[in-house]
Amino acid sequence: MAEDPGAVVRSAQSVVQSEVQSEATYRILISTGEVSGDLQGALLIAALQRQAEQAQIQVELVATGGDRMAQAGAKLLANTSAIGSIGLFESLPYIRATRQIQQRIRQFLRQHPPDLVVMIDYFAPNLALGRFLRQQFPQVPTVYYIAPQEWVWSVSPRNTQRILEITDRLLAIFPAEATYYQAQGGNVTWVGHPLIDRLPSSPDRTMARQQLGIAADRVVVTLIPASRQQELQYILPVMLAAANQIQATLPQVQFWIPLSLERYRTAIETALHQTGVSATIVSGQSQTLIAAADLVIAKSGTVNLETALLEVPQVVMYRVHPVTAWIAEHLLKFSAPFVSPPNLVMMQPIVPEFLQYQATPERIAQAALNLLQQPEQQAKMRDHYRQMRAKLGEPGVCDRAAKEILELLKSTNRQKN
Repeated sequence: MAEDPGAVVRSAQSVVQSEVQSEATYRILISTGEVSGDLQGALLIAALQRQAEQAQIQVELVATGGDRMAQAGAKLLANTSAIGSIGLFESLPYIRATRQIQQRIRQFLRQHPPDLVVMIDYFAPNLALGRFLRQQFPQVPTVYYIAPQEWVWSVSPRNTQRILEITDRLLAIFPAEATYYQAQGGNVTWVGHPLIDRLPSSPDRTMARQQLGIAADRVVVTLIPASRQQELQYILPVMLAAANQIQATLPQVQFWIPLSLERYRTAIETALHQTGVSATIVSGQSQTLIAAADLVIAKSGTVNLETALLEVPQVVMYRVHPVTAWIAEHLLKFSAPFVSPPNLVMMQPIVPEFLQYQATPERIAQAALNLLQQPEQQAKMRDHYRQMRAKLGEPGVCDRAAKEILELLKSTNRQKN
């Protein structure tokens, strides 16, 4: 039977097109800020590189973030790891820097249009970026990975709608988050929490203490006061005052402080000297310092979840500017059942958390001493941790997220062609 010339031509065109597509490089912009965003961005970058290689896709990863993302393989357009705040007054020092970065990113995108954009948390800057993309590049698909926690403390339904208006696909890390955004009409996939992927490489207590040179019988409390500049002012003094009280009751206690950013070292050293607390400051080993501890006292944030996954007892606290707290309570009618991620996952107080006026040195110190001196309380908390762990998904979170992102990229490209 004679071969159809048209079929041959179509087949040849298909091969050529396939080769062109396979050789094409797709530009993905990842936009985030703060220390936690830098960590989550770095984990995602590594997964995107793995999945792109398996799918034989060439990707160029550009980003706003921090050193971890750059080390993971992204071209850093702006370092935003130290630009972040919670509250109205607290955000004022960063307005100019944020606007300058936004202008730089917009200029870059006009000159080098992206094929896909991933936003990680970082609500206000990513909201502005999303609106810009919708106006200038409406065909570019957008993914929100680790969306702002409107599902916990939304002060306005409009914020949720703004997020969904700029998002083609939302990758949720908490089951309740997925349920909330789906109910609001979002295109949502629950992938699990990315910190699950860090567990296999995490040190246990014995290994961590060996690495740090800590004797097995020493009582160790790890203090985690700040990943934002404002937290040095509102959280660090209260936390160190609580540590002073613990030190008075347990003179043998050994305090350690992991630095989230090296630039905070001087401020923390000065505060330690002023309060008389004896502590060792270490840069870049937060996971090891958590694993080595008998107890962690930490500000509210991702670190609480990491502490829970390492099964270390903890006390959580947070404070903001008093005027910010007053506005949130009386004008915005802000309310949330909990703020620390372990409590949010379980929707019950599995770890003690002290907020604003309740976050006094006396209460924090007493909660810490109760945990240190009552093994049954530690065992109860660890049991809750294991229940919480079961709700966070299976390992491979970052790779699942990367697959979703690349599939959206490929499907969009197929539609163009």
